[in-house]
Amino acid sequence: MRNFRNAAATLRSAALTATCAALLLLAGCTETRFESPLGDNIESCDVRWKGLWLAQDVEARERGEGAFVVDDECRFQMLDQTEPGTPFKLIHVPLNFVHDGGNDYLVVSDVQLKGLVTLPAPHAVSPTPEKSFFFARYRLRGERLEVHDVDSERIAKLILDAKVEGTIAKSATELHVYVRGNRAQMLEIVRTLPIFADKATVFVRSEQSVEAYQKSLLARQRKEKP
Repeated sequence: MRNFRNAAATLRSAALTATCAALLLLAGCTETRFESPLGDNIESCDVRWKGLWLAQDVEARERGEGAFVVDDECRFQMLDQTEPGTPFKLIHVPLNFVHDGGNDYLVVSDVQLKGLVTLPAPHAVSPTPEKSFFFARYRLRGERLEVHDVDSERIAKLILDAKVEGTIAKSATELHVYVRGNRAQMLEIVRTLPIFADKATVFVRSEQSVEAYQKSLLARQRKEKP
């Protein structure tokens, strides 16, 4: 469970599917995975993401959470602080981007996350797929990045209503949804069905360098340390 929650934190901050993090999973042990990626026109970079991004939530920012940087080579890297007062570790998370009909999406496969987090195989899916995918929708408004996770409860209802093909594994504390379909069907789902959460996780672009941000955060944390 701890590793799964670490996965959720990483994805949410990556979008961050957040981002990717508060990004692609909902709280606790709730998740939606997709059998295929979104269509064929998948890119490895959105240059508009370049720069240092911080969580809009002030409390999260004060704790050093939710920060990431996209460097000149378009590599997405989480700023991971194991405990307050310690330097950041830069953790590379491969992100993929899809632009369709004026909307922007994140696509991350569970295979891309191996070595970063521990993810169990998709629940109630047999045979076990070689890979599965997480989606998120994002919108850039100037220096503001809004990331919408998949609403697992909503897409589970779509499966129950036979509007989407897939499986649902639910208990008192967990919800695992697996959506079946090929690339074209995945694209049709995001085009026509309201699968993303209404509320976004928001990040704001910082004018600071990573080094300057880390220095100021460490100084504040060390000053506050009893």
